[in-house]
Amino acid sequence: MESRERFSKFDIGACNCGACAEAPVETIDMSASRRGFLRGALVSGAAVAGGALAFTAPRAAYAQTTMTPDAALQALMDGNRRFTERKMTAFDEDLSILKQNTVEKQEPFASVLSCADSRVPVEIAFDQSIGHLFVARVAGNITTPEITASLEYGALVLGTKVIMVLGHGNCGAVKATMEGKAVPGQISALYAPIRPAVDQAGGDVEVAIKANARNQAKTLAQASPVLAGLIKDNKLKVVAAHYDLATGKVALLS
Repeated sequence: MESRERFSKFDIGACNCGACAEAPVETIDMSASRRGFLRGALVSGAAVAGGALAFTAPRAAYAQTTMTPDAALQALMDGNRRFTERKMTAFDEDLSILKQNTVEKQEPFASVLSCADSRVPVEIAFDQSIGHLFVARVAGNITTPEITASLEYGALVLGTKVIMVLGHGNCGAVKATMEGKAVPGQISALYAPIRPAVDQAGGDVEVAIKANARNQAKTLAQASPVLAGLIKDNKLKVVAAHYDLATGKVALLS
């Protein structure tokens, strides 16, 4: 008889981010992994077609913010406008109160997949303070299984209403992919996800940077059953954008 192991849904002791502690402890039948990897997770306890893995969303899912996806996107863009106009308000908030209010829970209204580049200060660029944005960062702002899982958690469990894939000018990861030179270590692992954008760009780095942001946003929206389901239900919007290093302005990409 096939053995059946049971584990808690989130290993709280293995993570210090605080997010995992928000979800009630549930169990997952790990024997399902022996019959193949299920790509989908369940939204609000519904079963994935043909799957044996049950993923029940915490009761608090979707409850954190009353914003619509359009309103969440507008809040991001309004914050960027304040940033570029040097009329920021986030620093006027009492940080000690914010810290106290976010110890036990987080209520971000938006997720941002950004490049790891130090010149792209995500919270500052959108004039947001503690607890407002759920940010994932990786060189080249590419989607990976781990990045996708994080953004799924942000949308499904924390209730973020928009995911923005944020490319930026003069991106080193895109430039390196375009040059295709030998690099040390595992840096070249970044190339494969970016290569389609390079192929679309005709040798123009800035065109490739914007194409890459669009491609990654499309991948998130279409390849993740969790995110695709939320988009279909009008609970989530996924967009691509570009950050100008010189002006600090974020422009949405169609």
